[in-house]
Amino acid sequence: MKVPYENLRRANERFFPEFRQSFEEILNSGWFILGQQNQNFENEFAQFHEMPFCLGVASGLDALTLSLKACDFPPGSEIIVPSNTYIATILAILNSGLHPVMVEPDVRTYNIDPNLISKAMTSKTVGLMIVHLYGKACEMDEILQICQEHRLKLFEDCAQSHNAIYKGKKVGTFGDFGCFSFYPTKNLGALGDAGAILCKSQEHYEKLKALRNYGSFVKYYNEYVGTNSRLDEIQAGFLRIKLKKLNELTEYKRRLANLYIEGLDKNKFVLPAITESQDVFHIFNIRSTDRNKLKEFLMSKGIGTEIHYPVPPHQQKAMKGVFSGNYPISEEIHRTTLSLPISFGHTEDDIKYVIDCLKEF
Repeated sequence: MKVPYENLRRANERFFPEFRQSFEEILNSGWFILGQQNQNFENEFAQFHEMPFCLGVASGLDALTLSLKACDFPPGSEIIVPSNTYIATILAILNSGLHPVMVEPDVRTYNIDPNLISKAMTSKTVGLMIVHLYGKACEMDEILQICQEHRLKLFEDCAQSHNAIYKGKKVGTFGDFGCFSFYPTKNLGALGDAGAILCKSQEHYEKLKALRNYGSFVKYYNEYVGTNSRLDEIQAGFLRIKLKKLNELTEYKRRLANLYIEGLDKNKFVLPAITESQDVFHIFNIRSTDRNKLKEFLMSKGIGTEIHYPVPPHQQKAMKGVFSGNYPISEEIHRTTLSLPISFGHTEDDIKYVIDCLKEF
């Protein structure tokens, strides 16, 4: 039996007829950038989150970067960020002329440990960029209290957590900015690169509209040093189709995750922690001290896996000179983590086969 880690064709097959119809409509419209599809998606994504403003952008990285730039922080200001995130979170801070200060995660949840945030703050700290990693919401009560007490801007990296909920509220709606990636493997994935920003402030919304479009409100007149980061009409049209099914798709992934949780021996593998977060399981990761042997064993059984991520940010060659100090919890997570198949393209039988092979190991 073959169980690939991801099969994007199979995951999207159910949408093919609607995708083709949407593409024909866009093709016939003759309008491909910042048109009606983009506007409709922005409105629908904002409504889905009960937020006033949404802007489509070209990628999740751009969503993070433009949100930081919209705040006009002094160069060199510090942004606190978790130490075990994907590199994009760090790149957004550096590309905005700011300095990332890393805080270790809670080893149970893999998300930033709220108890360590205040210890990392200095007089230069202006914001906190949290990451709802793997589809699990951060512990928002403590984080919001810290931001309020210290007047920090809060940026939510929701690239892996579309539709995750903390105490009845969707991620992306707690902070000043909610930043999303629609990379094809995401729970709400486009058929190419795409992203979006949720925000609460009219001032931020207006500035972001200009920043994503060369810093311009009016064509050929530029107010800011902007960039080209626009969600194209084709991807917006595809995302509108999938957004209507996001609740259904979320429940499907939770069902597959429950098979793992109920079927795997918690004494043999570290499984995702059960917390107040209503997880969406973009990634279902387990941890094992025999991670590399386990990965090879599953491969021999026809099962694809991934490592999210093999190298923590502070050990990346590109980050040389950016960070100092040790991050042992992050390093332990990166050394032992393994992501199992869990996508819309997988069946319950696929997952049961993976569980049987894990038991055999």
